[in-house]
Amino acid sequence: MVAPLKVGIAGLGTVGAEVVRLIETQARVLAGRSGRGIRVVAVTARSKAKKRGIDLRGVEWVKDPLALATHPGIDCFVELMGGAGDPALSAVEAALSAGKSVVTANKALLAKHGLKLAKAAEKHSGALNYEAAVGAAIPVIKTLREGLAGTGINRVYGILNGTCNYILTRMEQEGLSFAECLADAQRLGYAEANPSFDVDGHDTAQKLAILASLAFGTKVAQSAVYVEGISSIAPEDLRAAADLGYRVKLLGVAVRTAKGIEQRVHPTMVPKSSSIAQVMGVTNAVTIDGEGIPPITLVGPGAGGAATASAVVADIADVARGIRANPFGRPISHLRDTKKAPMERHEGGYYIRLLARDFPGTAAAIATRLAEQKISIESIVQRHPNGGAAPADGKAVPVPVILITYATHEDAVRRALAAVQKDKVISGRPQVIRIEKN
Repeated sequence: MVAPLKVGIAGLGTVGAEVVRLIETQARVLAGRSGRGIRVVAVTARSKAKKRGIDLRGVEWVKDPLALATHPGIDCFVELMGGAGDPALSAVEAALSAGKSVVTANKALLAKHGLKLAKAAEKHSGALNYEAAVGAAIPVIKTLREGLAGTGINRVYGILNGTCNYILTRMEQEGLSFAECLADAQRLGYAEANPSFDVDGHDTAQKLAILASLAFGTKVAQSAVYVEGISSIAPEDLRAAADLGYRVKLLGVAVRTAKGIEQRVHPTMVPKSSSIAQVMGVTNAVTIDGEGIPPITLVGPGAGGAATASAVVADIADVARGIRANPFGRPISHLRDTKKAPMERHEGGYYIRLLARDFPGTAAAIATRLAEQKISIESIVQRHPNGGAAPADGKAVPVPVILITYATHEDAVRRALAAVQKDKVISGRPQVIRIEKN
């Protein structure tokens, strides 16, 4: 008989408690799939007295995460505390140095210290599994690291933050402002009291840095990701996108280019016909473009206790099976350095919304500045307020002008719009959203 895998869990919040429950209720199924039993033998958390709705009788309570990580009675250390620093970092390092396998859902830890932790896992022959860190129940880590190990990846992109997708969905469907939808997301628990980490794109950037490493064999580097959030998106942008056959999503995109690996997070217009455009609400999705195969899109719940715990338990089952994959798909010595690609060099189509001053020569001035930068226009829409009727006070009202460009370089767009502003033929700042083709 093979001895059961003995698990220690640090962190008994929503996810940790659900992991304990799943291991207990699915014990027979897990043993059948893994070839051995799986038992939670020790835990630690900030409060021992807190009611969690799980039975911890017979489970040892350890005083702190570091003591649990080096506990001689466990084989697998499960880190569910969160945070890029201590106590998570020191505990995971200690567990790996002790030759134990580690399972974590901590994207911040991996984005900042993933290389160092992967080296420790490699040196001491332990597993470092983290499926739940990106997309929760969506098996994108295993897909990139194992399922597509024989396929060259050209691009990986997706909706990696449910809060932002929920806000953009509500804005589109109900014509609400960003501020209104954010307030509602906070009320429903989809957004934190301080939502900047989500809505400014940093959560997506951490996840994208991990996916880019798996897809392209680069060292994990969140600093290499260009980041923009969604707070500048207005209802009129979503209406215009719909009219033009697009939908706006906050995407994380990592793509192989002739100049290197481009990693970027920003609001993006995607064709309504694309799989990613159909993903609404808090749902996450990742599309993988591989050589010789059609794009693969994985869709599912990207957060929540049950979804995250499901991925954690699947990783624990892999440890029980004896599976030891390289954490980032390749030996550490094979991972290449990566640096931030200047967005000025980005090439693609653009949506541009201007508030043009309604007097003779405005359109010609805008067209001239675009032509000077060799920017070709695919379509142009002019939206006269009040259906084009003259205002009652006789004063000219700025006219919204929406341009869709053919593929061009970002620096050309920026130079053209700077010149247009200098010409004083528009009011306010132009709105620019990049377009991602299928």
